[in-house]
Amino acid sequence: MTQGRISRRAVLHGAAVSAVAAPALVGKAIAQGKVNWRMQSHVPKASGSFNDSYLVIAEELSRRTEGAFTLEVFGDGEFAKGSEIYNLIRKGVVPIGSCSPSYFQDRAQSAAFNYGIPGTFRESWEMQHLTKNLGLEELLDSELQEDGVLYRAEKVIPTEMVVSKRIESADDFRGLKIRSSGTMLDYLAAAGAAPQFIPGSELYQALSSGVVDGAHWGAAIGAKSMSLWEVCKYHVKPPLGLTGEGLIVNLAAFEDLDDDMQQILLDIIESRFWRRSASYLHKEAIALASGVAENGVEVINLPPDVSEMLVKASSDILAKEAERGEVATKAADAYTTLMKDLGYV
Repeated sequence: MTQGRISRRAVLHGAAVSAVAAPALVGKAIAQGKVNWRMQSHVPKASGSFNDSYLVIAEELSRRTEGAFTLEVFGDGEFAKGSEIYNLIRKGVVPIGSCSPSYFQDRAQSAAFNYGIPGTFRESWEMQHLTKNLGLEELLDSELQEDGVLYRAEKVIPTEMVVSKRIESADDFRGLKIRSSGTMLDYLAAAGAAPQFIPGSELYQALSSGVVDGAHWGAAIGAKSMSLWEVCKYHVKPPLGLTGEGLIVNLAAFEDLDDDMQQILLDIIESRFWRRSASYLHKEAIALASGVAENGVEVINLPPDVSEMLVKASSDILAKEAERGEVATKAADAYTTLMKDLGYV
């Protein structure tokens, strides 16, 4: 059993590690020398998550270790972008990064489920509960550790589209070029759209030049921070789904850390997941109100005929992903059980 897996217990009793205990831990860490890691983010520096997620983690890590462990965070594309980030971390070029599980679905059967199967859950807490309490994160972490990578969920966010054209019918939706990723590509295509993947660093240019007609980049916070509402005045409800974003760590680099450093890093990531997922929803409401008042954004709803196609697509995607293997079946069963308990199926 690897040290990384032993350290899973650190997360389970992470609440026992507090700021009060930090000085004793830090003394040992400083004695072994300071640690500075570069961190490759999958979002541009303009994105809200760069400051509110990754810089906050870096600041907290430095504070908890009295500067003994620091992160230098880089925006999307500075070392690698989008789907390139996983291999960057796996090879140890950079020890830690943020990444959507949709970017490495070819590496793990449970990645698509951690990203989120669109059209399944309705509230953020449901996806949070599934990820942390019902074993979804653990399935993905176990798979990726075989590939030399440690995985921890960082937050759950709603996924909502912004588009440059009003959608009033299935005909309006058909052929709409939407920037998307992961299982959302299949989901949108099933309803007649023409989705395609574009890295975050290239998204604004793609929208402003008409390469795509719309996109999802989180929801309102993403649209506001990435200036997407400048070129897409229609914000679409309801959410396409609830998706997870995570942190990936080179396992060898993690194991090279002092045990106390490992504990502090995992504890910070664990506590930030719950705090960030909750604060994100609050900031979503603020961001959307701001978009309506200041940017002339109009909130629109998907037409019933489009929604009907998406409902069928959701069921088909869940069944298809479950067929990928034993781990995928376990993840799909966790989804289905929770959805039944909630009365959704």
